[in-house]
Amino acid sequence: MANKILDIYELKREFTMGSETVRALKGVSFEVEQGEFVTIMGKSGSGKTTLLNILGCLDKPSEGKFLLDGVSIGDLSRNELARIRNQKIGFVFQSYNLLARTSALENVELPLLYNKAIGARERHERAVQSLEAVKLADRLGHLPNQLSGGQQQRVAIARALVNQPVMILADEATGNLDTRTSYEIMALMQELNKQGKTIVFVTHEPDIAAFSSRTITLKDGRVIKDVKNTNIASAAAALAALPAQDDY
Repeated sequence: MANKILDIYELKREFTMGSETVRALKGVSFEVEQGEFVTIMGKSGSGKTTLLNILGCLDKPSEGKFLLDGVSIGDLSRNELARIRNQKIGFVFQSYNLLARTSALENVELPLLYNKAIGARERHERAVQSLEAVKLADRLGHLPNQLSGGQQQRVAIARALVNQPVMILADEATGNLDTRTSYEIMALMQELNKQGKTIVFVTHEPDIAAFSSRTITLKDGRVIKDVKNTNIASAAAALAALPAQDDY
């Protein structure tokens, strides 16, 4: 039986703003098994960002059950949440979040600095392996401003992989990229998924969701649709079908 990476039941999140209570999540339930590639969609105000913050252990639900790789998140302290976040989740953000004056290699090494069990040599080796996995072995010493947007996002993905997390959590990771570069990133995500990586990818773009094996749609704080994609599009094929362009 497949291992459940996410087990969410009747998740609710309420915020008090002045005298008003805002119900951002109103009872969200779903599971994600090891090796799935799930996209989460929804318009602004659907509860997507609130859910993402909870899945990323940046916030806790007001009510409901949330297990990440078998660990109950609602019971954890702030320090325990930080540790789980570092050990079990690899984050990929829309804006890359790379340190500007730090090389690709050093950016990828960063999450390992918090793990005292890993020495400098292993940290270096794992960072190199992660950059090789995203096909950036020839860019180890480059600073972010010496890399294209797509290359910067690949560095961010390498950084997400370096801790060998149970889940990659991507927040609009193609949002700042053109179509060609978006498809390159999605081809990489599909490749990582084929290698067994569990991916939860938040997006508002239906063509990006078509590359995943399942799409969960939120509206007004509830899941309104949860469908398996029976005809998964190939990002590599979509990339090959784009009109040729000059290199720049």
